[in-house]
Amino acid sequence: MKESAPEQTPQTPRVTVAFTGASGVQYGLRLLLCLLSANAEVFVVFSKAARVVIGTETDLKLPPGTGETEKALRDYFGVSTGTLTVCGLEQWTSPIASGSGAPHQMVVCPCSTGTLSAIATGASNNLIERAADVAIKEQRKLILVPREAPFSAIHLENMLKLARLGVSITPANPGFYNKPQSINDLVDFIVARILDQLGVAQTLMPRWGEKE
Repeated sequence: MKESAPEQTPQTPRVTVAFTGASGVQYGLRLLLCLLSANAEVFVVFSKAARVVIGTETDLKLPPGTGETEKALRDYFGVSTGTLTVCGLEQWTSPIASGSGAPHQMVVCPCSTGTLSAIATGASNNLIERAADVAIKEQRKLILVPREAPFSAIHLENMLKLARLGVSITPANPGFYNKPQSINDLVDFIVARILDQLGVAQTLMPRWGEKE
């Protein structure tokens, strides 16, 4: 008698989210909240500059230490769902540092032009750059969300180089056709686009042609 195939169950999203020193940490924090609310397994890395920007642009204060940071984020969001693992910037033993353990998707949000340049050259001087390098070499989904204006020729050349490697360049440029009523609406516009690319269900905003 032929055995029946095992029942397929939806795979839990596993995503690396990296914060760098560009302005616009609200995009990354909102993305992180949405992923945890979707019960995803999320690995998070903060650059040193990102910690400074978060303290400047929000009322969230990140303590030193990965465990303390995980608790601070949980308290800030008020969510207990999902799996949250904060990795140190030089934690080379982290799963995201190797192709055999890293998630199949990574988002750098916001992505500074300095980090974008380092990724484009394969610098791998810290865990964010190494994790992005892993995503590229393993041909996995990598989304960069730069927030800068204006872009110089150097920035554009780096973006073109990465785009040709399959990296998604998703600038933090919200649209207005959904008639945003608040800053949160503008943030959600970009986060919704990121979640769509990750294949994570979202109800932040309707897609073009859909009714609310």
